Amino acid sequence: KATVSVLYWFIFFRLFFKMMRRVSRVAIAKVASTRQWRGVTLNEMRENSPIMFCFQCEQTSTGHGCDRIGMCGKRPRVAVLQDLAVHVTKGISQYAHAARQLDPTASDPEVDRFVLEVLFATMTNVNNDRNRFLKYVEQAGAIKDKAEALYRKAGGTETFSGPAAWTTSSFEEEVLSEMAENVGVLHRALDYDEDTFSLIELITYGVKGMAAYAHHAMVQGKESDDIYAQTHMLLSSICNPNASVESLLPLALKCGEVNIQVMALLEQAHIEAYGVPTPKEVNTKPVPGKCILVSGHDIQDLANILKQTEGTGINVYSHGELLPGHGYPELQKFPHFAGHYGGAWQKQRIDFNDFPGAILMTTNCMIEPKSTYKKRIFTRATVGWPGIPHIEGNDFSEVVKCAQACDGFKEGAPAKTKNMTTGFGADAILSHAETVVGAVKSGDIKHFYVIGGCDGRESARSYFTDLAKAVPKDAVILTLGCGKFRFNTEEFGDIGGVPRLLDVGQCNDAYGAVRVALALKDALGLESVNDLPLSFGVSWFEQKAVAVLLSLLHLDVKNIHLGPKLPAFLTPNIASFLVNNYGISPVGNGAEDAAKMANMPNNHLVSSA
Repeated sequence: KATVSVLYWFIFFRLFFKMMRRVSRVAIAKVASTRQWRGVTLNEMRENSPIMFCFQCEQTSTGHGCDRIGMCGKRPRVAVLQDLAVHVTKGISQYAHAARQLDPTASDPEVDRFVLEVLFATMTNVNNDRNRFLKYVEQAGAIKDKAEALYRKAGGTETFSGPAAWTTSSFEEEVLSEMAENVGVLHRALDYDEDTFSLIELITYGVKGMAAYAHHAMVQGKESDDIYAQTHMLLSSICNPNASVESLLPLALKCGEVNIQVMALLEQAHIEAYGVPTPKEVNTKPVPGKCILVSGHDIQDLANILKQTEGTGINVYSHGELLPGHGYPELQKFPHFAGHYGGAWQKQRIDFNDFPGAILMTTNCMIEPKSTYKKRIFTRATVGWPGIPHIEGNDFSEVVKCAQACDGFKEGAPAKTKNMTTGFGADAILSHAETVVGAVKSGDIKHFYVIGGCDGRESARSYFTDLAKAVPKDAVILTLGCGKFRFNTEEFGDIGGVPRLLDVGQCNDAYGAVRVALALKDALGLESVNDLPLSFGVSWFEQKAVAVLLSLLHLDVKNIHLGPKLPAFLTPNIASFLVNNYGISPVGNGAEDAAKMANMPNNHLVSSA
């Protein structure tokens, strides 16, 4: 009888809370019915699954937003907890920024690092484990108290509103999910005109991407108090209830400026730890024996795996954006760093299924694992997926043990792709600057194309393959990010010994491409990067690409072809501003765009210099 009674009251209260949530949703929907987002009323967008709405990445459903389940596989219960985690993180930054305003030394590494981790974890294809976000939200409450204590100690007396005022009496999931609905995209959109809100989201996603790069640098031991301070400033500024288009546009460009500092710091961290990248042809044919596949972006995890597998007979392979790891001299010293396996992140369900060993996912992008390899894949750091073993710290013994229990590659196992060449970082290219500049002045090299970024699933992304293949024979391609896998096994040849395809590195190595462009500008005596015979075809997918785009805009780079489609969080007015002021355009026909870029007036201006 007691069991039946408990069950009865459990069902009663569950139905009661669901009914109250429905009442709250209806009230919000009535207000939302008069507001529109790109021609669709907000209550229409939340009709199917009111609890979730996400449009932070390029693959967003119907071009408006994911409102049932994320195209990335994110479930509604995870989505709302991510919204709440970001909300409370903004509150932390409100206090952390205010504390530094009163006393520049008022900081706490735990506060700063936590903000980076949470923002990184809420990026697309990073962490879909809701239990991890329940912990994040609980931690965030304590971290916010620490940030407030910093502010009070610095002499602050103000009581903040907005995210800083968040508090809860319970960390039960039902309670947090209820609170999360009031801080999600659709609810917050009611507080601003749509153009202002569009810029708030643009900055939010740019800061997320920037935080991910800063987190990569942090785990390598490189941190900057100025970067932390600017991160808190940006997050605090978008909490301003009086924010406007006029006040937010400079902040968007500021985000790009700070991201350049972050990418420079990360480049420095990698070079100091692993040496200056050098060009290397990377083997793609499997070597017989036990094996581990390391995917994601974290070079340090790759290095640690290599160290911990020395003498074990296990071969290590890179996957996705860890291909550039083969360019670092310190990693080239490991004879069991056998090669690269597979392509970009979106093909991992095929690549991981076929790989006969253990798999480590170090950062984004992670897709829901297939049952065929669920028992041999591990997540690391900010990455998470329900039911997948997670590794904290730098002990990868469980991964090694798993690899030893797997079959490994047999003799004659086929390669997934042709061999690839990587390692053309900024320093490697600039070491031949005299040759490159001479080829430009003589007219042998008439144009440079930067083609790359984040890859994705859509068939429209074949544009970037078509663009690369249509590049004239007297032009050089700089590529970076996982977008390179669309064409990096093609034969492009060279111009006077300069390879026509130069793999600059990971997506964060956009900084290296910028360094090359600035050096060429100076060597050719030009006033602006826009005076170079240089064109950009940028493939965007998630928030790191947003940060890189804002960095390019900060540098006043014009005429970027961005695609395969423009972000859903940009309103027509904001998109028009970017088109009119920066010449950003959606991608069209790859061959036609390549010809248009090649015929830009600057080609003739530079080649006659």
